[in-house]
Amino acid sequence: MDLDLATATRARAAILVEGASDQAALEALAERRGRDLRAEGVAVVPMGGATNIGRFLALLGPHGLGARLAGLCDAAEEDCFRRALERAGLGPGPSRAGLEALGFYVCTADLEEELIRALGPASVEQVVRAEGEIRSLRILEQQPAHRGDSPDRLLHRFMGTRSGRKSHYARLLVGALDLSQVPRPLDRVLAHT
Repeated sequence: MDLDLATATRARAAILVEGASDQAALEALAERRGRDLRAEGVAVVPMGGATNIGRFLALLGPHGLGARLAGLCDAAEEDCFRRALERAGLGPGPSRAGLEALGFYVCTADLEEELIRALGPASVEQVVRAEGEIRSLRILEQQPAHRGDSPDRLLHRFMGTRSGRKSHYARLLVGALDLSQVPRPLDRVLAHT
């Protein structure tokens, strides 16, 4: 887990995210918007998976260090976040609006899907080409298991085929975004802090 615990425990606010790619995307977006999260006392905390949220709520939340909390999760992890928030006494209620009122936002599928949809496959391919990885994408595209995949699905799969690629491309894709087209969950969770 890539977490500077000392920084997180000194923060006035923490954005809890599932992993390093979420952290990379949010930090890149903050930079593009001219924000210095560290100077503002905001820590983006990768938890090493959604199932660890309970530990981080206990450490950083109202019964721990009292930091103002927000969070970002994939749609598949929404119930995990909801249950952990309820156990922590924050009770978001049964609706997504309840989660959002607490500062917790859900990606439609996941972060990569949000970024690919916001940019469009052609723009994502331009980023891949600029990184010198278009050949790797074309090789993946020709594999029997991926023939016929939509461009969105293929790019999504490509992001997860090598260690560190999701984080690397999260930062690059945020860098390529028109700031008026930032995916809602990323935009809102950053605005909440």
